[in-house]
Amino acid sequence: MAQLTIHDLPKPLSLPLSEEQLDVINTHLSPMVPEEILQWAIEYLPGLYQTTAFGLTGLVAIDMLSKITKSPPPLIFLDTLYHFPETYELVDDVRERYGCPIHVYRPEDCETVQEFEAKYGQEFWKKDEDTYDFLIKVEPARRAYETLGVKAVITGRRASQGGDRSNLKPLEVDSTGLLKLNPLFAWNFQLVEWYVKENNVPRNKLLDQGYRSVGDWHSTVKVGEGQDERAGRWAGKEKTECGLHKDYFTMKAQAKAAAA
Repeated sequence: MAQLTIHDLPKPLSLPLSEEQLDVINTHLSPMVPEEILQWAIEYLPGLYQTTAFGLTGLVAIDMLSKITKSPPPLIFLDTLYHFPETYELVDDVRERYGCPIHVYRPEDCETVQEFEAKYGQEFWKKDEDTYDFLIKVEPARRAYETLGVKAVITGRRASQGGDRSNLKPLEVDSTGLLKLNPLFAWNFQLVEWYVKENNVPRNKLLDQGYRSVGDWHSTVKVGEGQDERAGRWAGKEKTECGLHKDYFTMKAQAKAAAA
């Protein structure tokens, strides 16, 4: 039986992917530069969107896509309601600069912090961090994917960020069958910074104030000299990843149990 090659795959891909197909794709994509990976994704990945919190790597992908195609994948922004004002300002800057559609999803039935805290109480992240992650990111993301018909998403994750990302590959399939493309998986922070500067990419103003990776204001601190770029996220905890990149069914079950 002939061995499967990248040329045997249909455009767009038929889902679900087999392990063999995924291995062939990652072997093909691994030596490519991010622009080539993104070009491949536009041709091959069905229902393609970009999920972004407008971190530097995601911004680089947005800029690259704007140069590759006149109709880049729409953006999905998960508004946790607890972002810094500077992050919301950056969302407007990106919308103005690139003119790309941005679909905003918030915690279910909550448009404001006041509405969220009326349902779950103040500082809920201190009481049950996993359920908090599910409510502000995981559930809104699944709702977005189902509503918009998302089959594949572009992420801003990189192997050099460490933790659960150390062995990152260009393309992954999560437990729900969602394809996750990591076009800058092989880049380090210095390369990302270089691209942002060279291409005058809009960036979060907090990055000029000692922050390197920006999330919710209550779980983000400035990074010290020589510290890892994500050291300012969930400082003092073993946590290295938000619920968005953990197993969906596990997160859902935990949230359901907590609510019982």
